[in-house]
Amino acid sequence: MEIEAYLHGRGGAARTVHLRRSGYSRAMLDKALGSGRIVRVRRGIYGLPEAASELGLALRHNAVLTCLSAAPTYSLWTLHAPSVVHVSPGHRRALPGTVSHGRLLHPGHPWLPVAGLADVLIHALHCLPLLESLAMVQSAAQRGDVTVEFLRRKLPGNRNARARAVLDFVIPRADSILEVLANYHFRTAGLQVRRHVELQGVGEVDFLIEGTLVVETDGQTHLEPKQVRKDRARNNATVVGGHLFLRFGYADVVHHPERMLDQVRAVLEQSRRGAFSAR
Repeated sequence: MEIEAYLHGRGGAARTVHLRRSGYSRAMLDKALGSGRIVRVRRGIYGLPEAASELGLALRHNAVLTCLSAAPTYSLWTLHAPSVVHVSPGHRRALPGTVSHGRLLHPGHPWLPVAGLADVLIHALHCLPLLESLAMVQSAAQRGDVTVEFLRRKLPGNRNARARAVLDFVIPRADSILEVLANYHFRTAGLQVRRHVELQGVGEVDFLIEGTLVVETDGQTHLEPKQVRKDRARNNATVVGGHLFLRFGYADVVHHPERMLDQVRAVLEQSRRGAFSAR
């Protein structure tokens, strides 16, 4: 494995001892360092160039990364890269050009200047727009790294009502961030939604809406030729099996959810009027 891939899988940085145990010799580290593929964050810690600046800032100011800035460390789903660094300074003095979060209530990362997962998610629930914090919590919860019940207990009282409301939209399983977002939009629109429904001759579909309309959400892998052929066959089988069908991509779900909902409502309304009864 290339050292960049190894570091990416560990949140962007790793201790020398862990790198050596994983088979990266001193000569390999020096070569990667000399070529600029990696950087020395501090003595005994190497990282990817894009991660080192934020980690270095936290180390210099005796702070820890949290919220959106800590998401890569824990491989959490995100909608956008942070435009500013989110930190918990551990002192009252705010760091210029950063978003400061409150004190830490749980053990931090074992060796990086990063808050523990529980604090990262709690800070995100208080700080970020609903869908951005939902994406982070969903990815952690479905992996079993944290439970919704645990987070709910950590957010008591009226002042945490908005943060708790996000937890209502965490689902048991989502195969992609698009499913999380689409499910939120369908539910808040008042639609009757079933997820991961098995249809005869088709297999499992992402959503079955109002018992008649199948909706699939397509990530990047659905653009691969092999997957395109598979999806085309599933599309045909869905219609032959007596269901209506719509398919939406990343731009539809993330950037134009209202347009997606308008199309879903339009098909459902035509179905109610009998427009497809000739089938």
